[in-house]
Amino acid sequence: MSSKKDKAPMPASSAGLLTFFNEETQGVKIRPEIVLIGSIALIAVSIVINIIR
Repeated sequence: MSSKKDKAPMPASSAGLLTFFNEETQGVKIRPEIVLIGSIALIAVSIVINIIR
């Protein structure tokens, strides 16, 4: 029975998640605020285009 216990995955802890998000990766770095503003602007532009059309 102990072999089943050894193979069971451990639950994710907050320390593991913090380590994951603190890792530096290659690629484009964009602040979350810019993404939020850009998506809201895209929605607004599409609504205006639908109203004008």
